Amino acid sequence: MTFTLLPWRFVTRATYIAFEGAEGCGKSTQAARYAERIDAVLTRETGGTALGTRVREILHDTSIDDMSDRAEALLAAADRAQHLEEVVRPALADGRVVVSDRSVYSTLAYQGYGRGLDLDVIRSINDWATGGVWPDLVVFIDTPSDVIAERMSRRHLDRFEAAGAEFHERVIAGFRDMAAADPTRWITVSAVGSIEDVSNAISAAIDAWEAAA
Repeated sequence: MTFTLLPWRFVTRATYIAFEGAEGCGKSTQAARYAERIDAVLTRETGGTALGTRVREILHDTSIDDMSDRAEALLAAADRAQHLEEVVRPALADGRVVVSDRSVYSTLAYQGYGRGLDLDVIRSINDWATGGVWPDLVVFIDTPSDVIAERMSRRHLDRFEAAGAEFHERVIAGFRDMAAADPTRWITVSAVGSIEDVSNAISAAIDAWEAAA
């Protein structure tokens, strides 16, 4: 998909934007850069609230090796319910743009495609958890597997990062499937080039999305 570079207008209306992608794709860096650029509320899942921080510690703890997949999905949904209630909805009500590092779509990718849980059940649970508030726009940062593998080799891996190559291939495939199925909500940006190159590509893509809205 090719975008024409226009004078950046940025999103000005209350909009919920989620940055998604595989481990090591650079989404946290890019979410922070875009939020700063447009003076948006920057948050994350899991861990965007005090309660969520405690949930995140459990979910990412490598010493926990017996968590059931359903328990994992429900913990993520609990974090999300608090996050929407405490951070996202109030910011949107104030007319702010919210930029979130991960969202409900990560649960669909990780616990659905990755763990193999029923996607319809996950959607239903999370639609209830969020009160029906889903991201208006999803920025999927699609990163080559070899780039991700090289970045992961330099990290002390958490519980999700250490889940294995096959798991992460299913997660990436899930993100790609969701992006292809909902092109009006998702934009895909290839994470090729410098941080600045990717940041510029994201800004141009969001600007094009906003212009078409």
